[in-house]
Amino acid sequence: MSFWRALFGRSEPAEPDLDALFGLPSASVTLRAAAGFRPTGTGSVAFRATEGAAFADLARDITDLLDADEGPPVEQVTDDYGYTWLVVRSRSDPAPPDFQSEGSGPDLTGLVTDLHAVNSTLEANGYGPSLLCSLVGFTDGSRSLGLVYLYKRGTFYPFAPAGGQRRDNALELQAEAAIGTDLPLEKDRSRWFPVYGAPGL
Repeated sequence: MSFWRALFGRSEPAEPDLDALFGLPSASVTLRAAAGFRPTGTGSVAFRATEGAAFADLARDITDLLDADEGPPVEQVTDDYGYTWLVVRSRSDPAPPDFQSEGSGPDLTGLVTDLHAVNSTLEANGYGPSLLCSLVGFTDGSRSLGLVYLYKRGTFYPFAPAGGQRRDNALELQAEAAIGTDLPLEKDRSRWFPVYGAPGL
C-alpha cells in the first residue's frame, strides 16, 4: 500500500474477477434450500454501448456466437438510462420450473458460462470500462430476486424488486445472509443499486 493511500485510508478498487460468476450455481442451491428460490433461466449483461461500427460488429458477433449454439436467441434491450442489456436464456426448457418438484430446472451452469463469455469477450476487446453488471434472475413462484455482479467491484449483491420503484429490503438481507459463503458479496450496501425493470427479473 502506498504512503498516500495509507495516510488517507484509501485502497485500490477490487479487480474484476469474472470467474466469480461460476459461484452462482452453488449460490443457487443455497438459495433454494434457505428460501425456496430457483433460477428463472434468464440472465443478462448490462453495458454502455459505444458509438461506432467496431463495437456494433462486436456486439453482433457475440450475439451470433451464442445463437449458433442451438440455444434460445439472445436479445438486446436498451433501458431508460441508455444501457444495453444482452439477455441470455438457459439452453434447457425455458418454462418456469415446478416449484413442488425436485426437477433440475434451467441449466444455470450453461447460462453462467454464456454470461462469462459475453463479459470476457467485451473485456478482451477493450470494452471492460463499458461493462456495468451482470444479473441472474430467481423466483419462488411469487417473488423475484436477482443476484447482481458489479463488474468494476468484482462483487455481488441481491436485488429484490417489489413492484414499481420499490424493493424488498428484508428479502435482500435474507438472501445476503444465505449466500454469504458462496459469493464475494458487496459489503458497501450503498452500492446495492436498484436495477428496476432489468431483463430477467
